[in-house]
Amino acid sequence: MTNKCLSLVLHGGAGALTGQDYSAELAHMRGLIEAGRDQLRAGASALDVAMETAAGLEASGLYVAGRGASPNSAGRYELDASLMEGATRRAGAVAALEGFASPIRAARAVMERTPHVLLAGEGAAAFAATQGLERVGPDWFTPARAAETKSARAGSVGTVGCVALDESGALAAATSTGGTQGKLLGRVGDSPIVGAGVWADTQVAISCTGTGEMFVRTAAAAQIALRLRFAGQGLAEAADAALAEVEALNGWGGLIALSASGEIAMPFNSQGMKRAALHADGTITSEVF
Repeated sequence: MTNKCLSLVLHGGAGALTGQDYSAELAHMRGLIEAGRDQLRAGASALDVAMETAAGLEASGLYVAGRGASPNSAGRYELDASLMEGATRRAGAVAALEGFASPIRAARAVMERTPHVLLAGEGAAAFAATQGLERVGPDWFTPARAAETKSARAGSVGTVGCVALDESGALAAATSTGGTQGKLLGRVGDSPIVGAGVWADTQVAISCTGTGEMFVRTAAAAQIALRLRFAGQGLAEAADAALAEVEALNGWGGLIALSASGEIAMPFNSQGMKRAALHADGTITSEVF
């Protein structure tokens, strides 16, 4: 028996600056949602659509992830990403990956072609090289919205993500980041950490964005799933409560969450969060503030 309640949500990072023109991001996010909708309607899996949507966000250079990533304090581009399939709990991730265009594709390869969940640094790069993934040099990157990354609370710290629900009722989540501009060499935030920056099970899929250390310290993504499963909370209540714990630690950001019934939550406590969604009724929204 299939579930025809197709839904798809993406984010291009928490934080935005008032007075900036985000028309390019709004149009791009809507286009990715439309493409993902068509793929889901054609029978594509939630996992495939979540990954391809995240890869589209990475490749655009419009967000502080993938091509738009910011350099760290050593002037190097270290990228993180993770992917999780709800029905099986399979997951893959890379951290501090250098020299490759799409960390989310590398994360998918870790999930499907190794017995591991997370590869980091030189090991992640060596593995990505064996998978024939696209290599890039430092000149390939075009850091996006530098003014945002320098703004402590309004600014994006550089994360994109997607959650998807397919016609079989399966859920998946993907998260990718370029990290905070000027971060220490080797710094890893929540984005490649299963349970912190990404989660998917049979009930819900989540992708987070914001001050990663606080999302790690609160296990924000998994916390939402556990609130649904064991506390009996609704999706909006659980998402708000998890974000409130992040804020209690002086953290900021947002998240996208999608339930198996097609319910969507997109809370944020930053000045804005780039986001777009295909709702269960077929309508599409694309917003920043």
